[in-house]
Amino acid sequence: MAEEPSFIICAVTGASGGPLSLRLIAELSRRPLELHLVFSPTGASIFSRETGVEPSLDSLMQALGDSSGDSPRATLVMHPPDDLAAPIASGSVKWDGMVICPCSMGSAGRIAAGVSDNLITRAADVTLKERRRLVLVPREMPLSALHLENLLKLSRLGAVILPPVLTFYHQPVTIEEHMDFIVGRALDALGLDSELVKRWSGA
Repeated sequence: MAEEPSFIICAVTGASGGPLSLRLIAELSRRPLELHLVFSPTGASIFSRETGVEPSLDSLMQALGDSSGDSPRATLVMHPPDDLAAPIASGSVKWDGMVICPCSMGSAGRIAAGVSDNLITRAADVTLKERRRLVLVPREMPLSALHLENLLKLSRLGAVILPPVLTFYHQPVTIEEHMDFIVGRALDALGLDSELVKRWSGA
């Protein structure tokens, strides 16, 4: 049986989806992980507006403790988005996977083009070149042909493209149940076990 990942990068870029990001960070933080967080400037602004939580380590730790009733089990590290000297800018540092949630189309386009202009795009570039798990949760609609071409290119390079698509076979009642399904599938893609997803057992 494969060993569960122990070092994950979670990035938040400039698109709507703050509550989904917070739910994903909360789930990751409940595991004995080394969890590295990076918010783009626009991602930080939208996250704060949509969740009421400031994207700082102290505010996140408080919010995560309040939501779970327990202190996070993960070791959380936060990096400025312009710190290209951070450990996660180098492939010599061995992380298991990276998730960008939400992933703006601008970020997806820069990653697809190999443009490492900030820590998020650099870490994603390294994740791809080192053949590690890269999960993108793209947030845009409708998608233009350019968006689709960039996402297709990234998929061919090995990234998992995981749009936050609503599903109904598990009969969700609340928006939280919808978010749990998407977060659970993102955890699946990172190689982490999750009880958030109701597994299909047949019609």
